[in-house]
Amino acid sequence: MDRLIIEGGHPLNGEVTIAGAKNAALGLIPAVILSEGVCRLENLPNIKDVNRFIDILGRMGAKVERENGNTVIFDTENVEKFEMLDDETKKMRASYYLIGALLGRFKKVVIPFPGGCNIGVRPIDQHIKGFEALGAKVSLEHGIISAEADELIGAPIYLDVVSVGATINIMLAAVKAKGVTVLENAAKEPHVVDVANFLNLMGANIKGAGTDVIKITGVQKMHGCEYMVIPDQIEAGTYMIAAAATKGDVLVKNVIPKHLESISAKLMEMGAEIIEHDDAVRVIGKEPLKAVNIKTLPYPGFPTDLQQPMAVLMCMAEGTGTITESIFENRFKYVDELIKMGAEILVNGRAAMINGRKKLSGTTLSATDLRAGAAMVIAGLVADGKTEVTELKHLDRGYENMERKLLDLGANIIRIRD
Repeated sequence: MDRLIIEGGHPLNGEVTIAGAKNAALGLIPAVILSEGVCRLENLPNIKDVNRFIDILGRMGAKVERENGNTVIFDTENVEKFEMLDDETKKMRASYYLIGALLGRFKKVVIPFPGGCNIGVRPIDQHIKGFEALGAKVSLEHGIISAEADELIGAPIYLDVVSVGATINIMLAAVKAKGVTVLENAAKEPHVVDVANFLNLMGANIKGAGTDVIKITGVQKMHGCEYMVIPDQIEAGTYMIAAAATKGDVLVKNVIPKHLESISAKLMEMGAEIIEHDDAVRVIGKEPLKAVNIKTLPYPGFPTDLQQPMAVLMCMAEGTGTITESIFENRFKYVDELIKMGAEILVNGRAAMINGRKKLSGTTLSATDLRAGAAMVIAGLVADGKTEVTELKHLDRGYENMERKLLDLGANIIRIRD
């Protein structure tokens, strides 16, 4: 099992280039099924989840050609399978996007119930509600999801809770439905907009993505196209937080600064210096940092995927701050790992109170999920002595070449391959 060995105390300095957005890529890859032609996706992040999804499409009959690690050409003309029951499909949370894409193309689909990080209950009831509103019959038996429709017909759909996954999935199913679908209380995240832009480039008719009402007018055919994935706001935010935590000076390149406003605002509130450029953000760590209160919210609020790294930064701050998790109910499992390092954190339900200015000491840590893994790495960067981070399978799902990028910034970090 691979592990990272980190010697703390080295400020990060230099430039880091952000990869394509993981969450956008995982919606774009199944979307190519709807084209029945050739699609070229650029700036795909070279990470486990994306590569696994690319392999799944290959097993479905798509011709897949890799131009390089970040550009892939998909020819889906000969895709005929609407049933994918293998273990790789089961392991991926984002495999549920196959339901919308395959319903849109074949009007039927059979896949296993999706897996993913254990960060709390992650129901797909809003997805199912949308598919049924479009005319599909959906069943869940023995861990297998089956959906089928004679035809899909546009309908008004109101999401009971804001859900990125349901918003994207319903868009995938509705683009070829007859008539008009109006999706209300839709998610507004940048990767929702990215998927909508891609579908429109293939010939779909989607308006309103990025607002809470999305109107989808069904089309009969969709064609291939070329598309570049947006930068990953979560990877960018991770390096921004790491720069502030280590009292470094890092230029985070290939970003859309507007997507990072909630993160930049909190870092400035804590005392870090933020300088925005057209496609980059410079973060300069300052001493001392001040404690803040954070509540995770759907975009444009503070992202739930960055609350774990932010908790490490708050351990460095003066005073007592709080993190309230409003998206997932089980996203504080990583706190026990930070407490082993000397952090003073009290969790009460969906809230964590963090007493700052506690000296963290290196020890062996486990990455309990993807974003917790990033938090463990940042904790190792600021701790006294050496830190060993295990369970890198989670980290590798969402971060491209993390140890190499940190090395280039001056971190003392090495991956031990067992």
